[in-house]
Amino acid sequence: MTTSLLRSLFAHAEWANTRVLESLGQGPDTDPQALAQYAHLLAAEHVWLARIAGRGGSVPIWPVLTLEQCEALSDENAQGYARLLARESDASLLRDVAYTNSAGNQFTSRVADILAHVAMHGAYHRGQVSLMLRRGGLVPAPTDYIAFVRGQPAAATPGDGAR
Repeated sequence: MTTSLLRSLFAHAEWANTRVLESLGQGPDTDPQALAQYAHLLAAEHVWLARIAGRGGSVPIWPVLTLEQCEALSDENAQGYARLLARESDASLLRDVAYTNSAGNQFTSRVADILAHVAMHGAYHRGQVSLMLRRGGLVPAPTDYIAFVRGQPAAATPGDGAR
């Protein structure tokens, strides 16, 4: 995986996380599980960034956060990944990072693999949040990567109206 592609994936993650945050703020009846999934997504981004830096994270992997705390963590993560990717090269992405996961198991993974995981993990949980919002009668913001790169939303679900 190249630094160029990873920069694009993390620019997308920042964009998509902001859109999810906006969707979560639509109404007072938002499913608390949707916020919990979003908080987990952000916490995982935080933890992986800390692991790459060789330090422990300061946020638990399943935190209880408010929308305001999620917004702050999302901003912190976006800045951290932007700084990381600005100094990485294709060659440096192949270096190994040793870390201990939340279950206490030790692993070693390449930076590129960690970053690919973070990008895919975020997409997975944003999809879960969208489903929860939709089940609650809300219209989630589209966060597809292709919509990000082309600057136009993907096709709408019937009943969502034009997007």
